[in-house]
Amino acid sequence: MTERREPARAFVIGAGVAGLAAAVDLAGRGVRVELIEAATQAGGRCRSYVDPVLEMMIDNGNHLILSGNQATLRYLAAIGAQDRVTGPGACEFSFCDVRDDRRWTIRPNLGPLPWWVLDADRRVPGTRARDYLRLLALMGPQNDRRVEDAIPCAGPFWERLLAPLLLAALNTDPAGASAALAGAVIGETLARGGRAYRPRIAHAGLSAAFVDPAISYIEERGAVVRLGRRLRKLEFEQGCVRRLGFSDGETTVGAADAVILATPPWISQELVPDLTVPDRYGAIVNGHFAMAPPAGAPQMVGVIGGAAEWIFAFPDRLSVTVSGAEAIIDDDREVLARRLWRDVAKVHGLHGDLPACQIVKERRATFLATPEQNARRPAAETRWRNLFLAGDWTATGLPATIEGAIRSGQRAAALAQGSRH
Repeated sequence: MTERREPARAFVIGAGVAGLAAAVDLAGRGVRVELIEAATQAGGRCRSYVDPVLEMMIDNGNHLILSGNQATLRYLAAIGAQDRVTGPGACEFSFCDVRDDRRWTIRPNLGPLPWWVLDADRRVPGTRARDYLRLLALMGPQNDRRVEDAIPCAGPFWERLLAPLLLAALNTDPAGASAALAGAVIGETLARGGRAYRPRIAHAGLSAAFVDPAISYIEERGAVVRLGRRLRKLEFEQGCVRRLGFSDGETTVGAADAVILATPPWISQELVPDLTVPDRYGAIVNGHFAMAPPAGAPQMVGVIGGAAEWIFAFPDRLSVTVSGAEAIIDDDREVLARRLWRDVAKVHGLHGDLPACQIVKERRATFLATPEQNARRPAAETRWRNLFLAGDWTATGLPATIEGAIRSGQRAAALAQGSRH
């Protein structure tokens, strides 16, 4: 058994979800934590803010978790926020093809034996039960294969179910994406039965679920949180980080201290010598419309054949997410808003003028989940004894998701505590 040691202090650089997960784990074990973030707010790409145009609280992106995301659920339980994500008790996903207004809801059974695909009323229209066997081809070792090398990327099963789900999870053209990462997603969701992929949404906002309770949790345990403090350099001596150079001064790292670097890949690469990181990114566009959803609207609807991809219903607004949005990221915001609203109005039967809206663009939302980029992801452990990496772009085995980010933070925290398994 590996003996666990506790660091004297842990410096966690970056207060996105990965850094928060590391800080929560360490603070919960009694480690003195200093959480340092360059921005003036915590949360990174997973946060809420009051939008001045809409005059309401919105999320910078629509993030979905699933009931089988065990690391995420443990994190929420630790910070007392498990009740801040909600979803249906059953596993249901609603879809609408805006080209012909055809609508359907898939209703997988909860257990791992997928008998639901035998029921034509529960599976995707136009699919046969044997179509779902294609998922098995993604479950084995894939090496550097793409999804299109493993399964057919055409037909109703692909177009109406698998491609939308993989695009949302991978933020990359699904056919050209890494079969290994696609298989990891399938293996932790569809292959485990509906109990593992019931959708869960932060109904009160991402910050209320993932960020604010985490900050409170670690501060209650003596952590120091410093916002608006940018790390400029790391100084190394004798195989360890010995000094942290910030925009406002320098901090000495003791021999028994640990440093967890939970910054974006392009920043981490500047700070750590000879670090290889993903260097191609996928964009995401989100549209937020200040209109309450109609009564009975599903929490989320997958859109087929339109500009929108997923429509989320919040109490005070309707929000749209478009993944793999490189082709539209430079489009005029007004044009984008009207294009997305047409799909929202059609899906929800709405009429009238375009409501007040906000378009949020993320050019480097996630690394591209291709085999080439997946191969560039570094491990959490580095060649410096007290330096560890965290972030959804590290080698988590998953694409860039909240679950992957939280796992990376927990892994880095375990390494910082001396558990090198």
